[in-house]
Formats: sequence, C-alpha cells, structure tokens
Amino acid sequence: MRRLLIRPGAIGDCILTFPAMEDLRAHYTEVWAPSAVCPLVQFADRVRPIASTGLDLVGLTESPAFDALAGFDDIVSWYGTNREDFRDAVARLPFRFFPALPPPLGTPRIRVPEVERTRIVVHPFSASLSKNWPLDRFQAVATALDAEFAVNRDGTPRIADLYELACWLRGAKLYIGNDSGITHLAAAVGTPVVALFGPMDPAIWAPRTAMREIIRRLPMEEIGVADVLAAATRLLQRIRGTESDDAGGDPKSVRTG
Repeated sequence: MRRLLIRPGAIGDCILTFPAMEDLRAHYTEVWAPSAVCPLVQFADRVRPIASTGLDLVGLTESPAFDALAGFDDIVSWYGTNREDFRDAVARLPFRFFPALPPPLGTPRIRVPEVERTRIVVHPFSASLSKNWPLDRFQAVATALDAEFAVNRDGTPRIADLYELACWLRGAKLYIGNDSGITHLAAAVGTPVVALFGPMDPAIWAPRTAMREIIRRLPMEEIGVADVLAAATRLLQRIRGTESDDAGGDPKSVRTG
C-alpha cells in the first residue's frame, strides 16, 4: 500500500493532526505539507513541500502533480476539501477528504534530543493580531520570571528552522505564549506551557498536553500580568511535584477565568 497524506495549514493545525497522520501510516507513506512544517514530519518515508508538487494548479490547469498522484493507492487529504474545482479534477483518483478541524484525539509528539531544562521561554506573537496578548505585558512577565524571548527584538524568528527551534524549546522548563503554532510546537516536545487564548476556542485548539495552564479572556486585554504569573507559578509547582519530566497524557480541564 502506497499512501499519500496531504496536510496544508498553519503550523499548529498541522501539529495537531500529526497523531491522526501517524495512525494512517502504510507500507509506504508520503506526506505533502507546508515547507516550514516538513522538518517536523518524522513518521513518513518521504516528505515534500506542497508548493513543490504543483498541487495548487490542480483544477485550474494542467499540473505535474497528476503524475505523482497517480502513483498512490490511497490519498488522504486535508487539502481541497472546500474546493469544488479541485475535487472534480481528482474525482478518478483514490482521494479521501477531511475537514480542517483537528481530530479530537491524540497527543502530538516531536522527537528531539534530551537536554537539561534550564530556561523559561516567552513567545509574544501569533499568526493573527487578534490572538496576541499585548507585547508590553509579555515583557513584564519576562522580566518577572527572568525569561528569554523566542524571537528577536524586531519580531523575526530567533531560530527559523522549526526542528531546530523545537530542539531549543526542549531546553525550556516553562513556555508562555499566545494561541500559536509555536505554542503547539513547545507542547509537542514535552515542554510545559502557559497558553493565552482570546477569540479561538481552547476546547478545540488548546495544546494537547497534561502539563499546561490555559487562560482565556474576551477581549484578551482582560488577562492581567498577575494572571499569567499565577498560572506560571502553579505550573512550576506541578513540575516540581512530578517525578518524571514527561509532559504527555490527557489534557487537563481548561481554565477560562
């Protein structure tokens, strides 16, 4: 069985789908994903960036993707679910389509080298301004906890390659960030996280780890620095009381406050 898994989307969306994708492994498994996410896919025989396949042209014009697609016995796709032109174009191929929402099961795990956890990390950004807690409050939290920022002062990534960033995040004893792909990345390498939510529903989009504290307010400006510091203190106390540094397990209840 040659199976192709096609997963577009943002970093966090992809990471949340990893457990389902791993369950779909076949004798030969190939994954097409966003280029940034490709270094994180550890369960496939081959990984290709979607942009390199010509998939975006399918349904619009002739595409080299057809030759590649024809070589698979089964194609599981989160791509094209809502594109009628795409679905019509691949109707004769063995496609199965899934919605963008992540399956409500499984704990994503990205394997990285074990390192000593010595730092507290803060990541103050996300893909949407509506999901960003005020930067000055992140700075206040970082000062209070003597934390390191996961980005440069100009907002550019401190480490661009996501796998290298994952390795760096593994060295954190605590991570604090918005509802973002990097928050999911931290959780997936076993780092305890404090995640700040606003418009999105944490019941669906929260990082899947037992070692977490989630704060949600609408608007997000109602989250105070004291709220975040209290959540960080609770989580650090739980870490000290845990014999193992394994952050896996079933998610705890969401704090909405």
